[in-house]
Amino acid sequence: MPIGRNVRIKWGAEDGARRASMLNTPKNARRDMTHLSKALKFGVRGRQPVRNTCKSRLRQPLNGQNRPFTPWWLGERSPFELQWISIVNVHLKDNERAVRPPCQQRGCLMKNFMDDQDFLLSTKTGEELFHNFAKGMPIVDYHCHISPKEIWEDKRFENITEVWLGGDHYKWRLMRANGVDERFITGDAPAREKFQKWAETLGRCVGNPVFEWSHLELKRYFGYEGVLNGKTAQEVWDLANAKLAEASFTCRNLIKQFNVRMICTTDDPADSFEWHKKIAADDSFDVQVVPAMRPDAALRIERGQEFADYCKRLSEVAGVEVSDFEGMKAAISKRYDVAHELGCRASDHALDYVMYVPATADEIEAIFAKGLAAEPLTEEEILKYKTAFMQFVAGEYVRLGWAMQLHFGCKRDNNRAMFAKLGPDTGYDCISNYTPSDQLADFLNSIQETCGLPKTILYSLNPIDNTMIDTVMGCFQEAPTAGKIQNGSAWWFNDNEVGMREQLTALANEGVLGNFVGMLTDSRSFLSYPRHEYFRRVLCSVIGEWVEQGKYPADMELLGSIVRDISYNNAVRYFGFDLDTVEA
Repeated sequence: MPIGRNVRIKWGAEDGARRASMLNTPKNARRDMTHLSKALKFGVRGRQPVRNTCKSRLRQPLNGQNRPFTPWWLGERSPFELQWISIVNVHLKDNERAVRPPCQQRGCLMKNFMDDQDFLLSTKTGEELFHNFAKGMPIVDYHCHISPKEIWEDKRFENITEVWLGGDHYKWRLMRANGVDERFITGDAPAREKFQKWAETLGRCVGNPVFEWSHLELKRYFGYEGVLNGKTAQEVWDLANAKLAEASFTCRNLIKQFNVRMICTTDDPADSFEWHKKIAADDSFDVQVVPAMRPDAALRIERGQEFADYCKRLSEVAGVEVSDFEGMKAAISKRYDVAHELGCRASDHALDYVMYVPATADEIEAIFAKGLAAEPLTEEEILKYKTAFMQFVAGEYVRLGWAMQLHFGCKRDNNRAMFAKLGPDTGYDCISNYTPSDQLADFLNSIQETCGLPKTILYSLNPIDNTMIDTVMGCFQEAPTAGKIQNGSAWWFNDNEVGMREQLTALANEGVLGNFVGMLTDSRSFLSYPRHEYFRRVLCSVIGEWVEQGKYPADMELLGSIVRDISYNNAVRYFGFDLDTVEA
């Protein structure tokens, strides 16, 4: 049975022949085959059953409890079938390693493409946790960018290009990287041609999470089990568009298909909340759609006339004169009260980084006057205003019982020519590596000393910040809220298996993973809810591996409650949403 380049295993009944022939092998290869030989030795012990069926890598250490061990290439074979195993011939070239056997061989463990049973799940424990506890949990999407207007209108989509590629800068970036002309991305090319270019691009995106998300969406929404590429584009186009023409494929039904209980949209304090009010009054739609406040326009004093114009608009909507910083605070507070009545329980802020540059009240008023007059400001003046504004709204969140979400670590709109042509959120942002932990800690402390900290979720776009965030938030945890300060889910460029694993592992290392509020879509698409499935699979896989490594007991009742909580219940409790939790 081939298990790698020029490596063969002979299945037989030789008495006690359990040795590896290491003829003409380099040192590294001999070392690897020593591990292999030991693993094979402990795979069969007399006629004892194989108790550990972990699908291990070749060089995983032997079980510390001296329990029988089955290497990954033996699968679920019984010792009665295997009897004795001997390696009869080994020839490995320098620096080569044994790899998984070809799929045509009996006992091969090559997984099927995105198989529903074990996709992203590396252990039996992980599979059990996902299928028995996580899979059926409802969804609360506490941060996204979908349109409440489109939900109210119950919008229908003409074709898969409109619903899948419209506004999706994840896909746009990949198409540009594949040399696709902008006409087929954000331009005026026919929808079918845009879809063809996307299909051709996707077929080349091996290892990219967008490849996995896209196929999850095709499976879950359209029942497509194949692979989308240039050759299958017409097949998928016809299938998807036929489904979209059905009455069940409206915005509202797409949401309900995935058992979504609540959606928190992203809204400005100057918005009218017209669509939220209409949805709330509509008894035919039982999914709660509530605003989440994002006052970024009120924060961006450096934008000159744009800031001044915003102050006028906010003044009109709030019915409060915004002629100074005190007026700004009064207007924001009034609009927050309106949002609260509509079910808002969270804010969101997009920051370059969490700054802390304190100033006196008089200084802030002078800076605000310059901003209102669209006069140029120094960098220090900008940071002083933003610090003061964030301190003020944090107090509002304490007053209202809201959670404060801080997204930072992004450098936006880097391609200025394309920004001038297409505007923001079109795929020209990147990770920033500037996150001063001392300012983050000092900012949180200043709020703690003034009014007490609100519930706070910290999201850094830079994955190297995970442990830093976890150690900072550990300084401010307090009763009665479990996990009052949170390290938010891996987002944007980190919204993938690697990023999720790193975030979960760092949080577990430095905090209490069981209190984590879990996943959000952060999406502009109505087809993004399989991302919750993706996250839950990764979560269960990580926990399952820890269990099978002996790091945590296989207490499925306790583990199941943790998985259910992270999938849904913790978010309901943390934000204080008017929703029932789902218990055992």
